[in-house]
Amino acid sequence: MASLEVESVSVAFGANKVLDGVDLAAAEGRVTGLIGPNGAGKSTLFDVISGLRTPPSGRVRLGGRDVTRTRPSVRSRRGLARTFQRLELFGRLSIRDNLLVAAELGPERRRAAQAVGEILARLELTAVADASPDTLPTGVGRLVEVGRALAVRPTVLLLDEPAAGQDAKETERFASLLRALADEGIAVVLVEHDMGLVMSVCDEVYVLDLGKIIAVGPPAEIRQDERVLAAYLGDS
Repeated sequence: MASLEVESVSVAFGANKVLDGVDLAAAEGRVTGLIGPNGAGKSTLFDVISGLRTPPSGRVRLGGRDVTRTRPSVRSRRGLARTFQRLELFGRLSIRDNLLVAAELGPERRRAAQAVGEILARLELTAVADASPDTLPTGVGRLVEVGRALAVRPTVLLLDEPAAGQDAKETERFASLLRALADEGIAVVLVEHDMGLVMSVCDEVYVLDLGKIIAVGPPAEIRQDERVLAAYLGDS
């Protein structure tokens, strides 16, 4: 059974159908990619999965349980965490305290400080742990947001363009982190425009265009899919 299941989800903004019968499944121990052009509906789908938007039709299941109409806090307690396309950090708090806020709400709140220390070390953020996120490069801020998501010990992790602002070396390290998280049993769902990262790290890729899934498969197949080439990757 998939850790996350999205079934026939549709969302419209007025007459504009942003999601149209979308299906998606993400299994533990795998990195699932979600790609598509700007405006395809990727962030809206993440909002539906995380509970920020209730779809008029369709279902979302976590661990086999229907959570379509449950609050984001309930989904978090059931193992869902996410990052955002636009950085959503507490600018007046240190990096350490940004992570502590999440850890103290999670299942390891009794050892929150220790858990945060472990995450800082893993993400190579210990040296800047007492700095404000606002004073650091965007790529570092992205890592802080990932760390805050990890602080709640998720079983399903939604990452919305986490490599934005990273240089090539940082992206390479980040790819290794994603594979390690999957190896630990987390179901990782990755929205990303860096196709090198997507194709190298994902086990399966969903392609969303104009609110519809137009292709699903391993990266090697997605690279060759004519519909994907026309809609997103480019004819060349």
